[in-house]
Amino acid sequence: MPSPGEPPSDDELVRRAQSGDADAFGQLVTRYMRQAYSAAMGLVGSREDALDLSQDAFARAFRARRRLDPERPFYAWYYAILRRLCFNFLRDRRRRRVRLEEGTAWLVAQTAAHFEDPARAAERREDQRRLAAAIETLPGHEREVLVLKEFEQLRYREIAELVDVPIGTVMSRLYAARQRLAAALEVDR
Repeated sequence: MPSPGEPPSDDELVRRAQSGDADAFGQLVTRYMRQAYSAAMGLVGSREDALDLSQDAFARAFRARRRLDPERPFYAWYYAILRRLCFNFLRDRRRRRVRLEEGTAWLVAQTAAHFEDPARAAERREDQRRLAAAIETLPGHEREVLVLKEFEQLRYREIAELVDVPIGTVMSRLYAARQRLAAALEVDR
């Protein structure tokens, strides 16, 4: 039990949710909804689709909450559901064209914002468009680790746990993603 004024731990909320406490599950959703949306956005590239997929993953997690091991981190369990939904969404979508341009504001926030003359600002927007297009061409498993490392700022171990692969696999996927991005950006010049 948490001390008065201290928020309950994830495992406490999971135990309560498993016994039917919908409010406890709601607290988990509130705790992780931004992180989930951001991860989905990085995987699918569309704000609207990311919002839908992250909400759908929470709904599925709620229905499957009895199978959750309170000893396992909630977000890692949830992320497995979200990841599967995102990859299924990308696989099933007829047009593989991901709308990362909708995420331009997101990419801009990741770079140092400073005032520029109009020509430099136009050049920066073109660079961001090229980067978004290059990210779109990456295989899903490489895009995923790139987003988690570069945009989510997660450590290799955290990525390995979320994606459920060894750290070496994370490192090799990240290396391959960076190599593909460099090649795509070089060819595009």
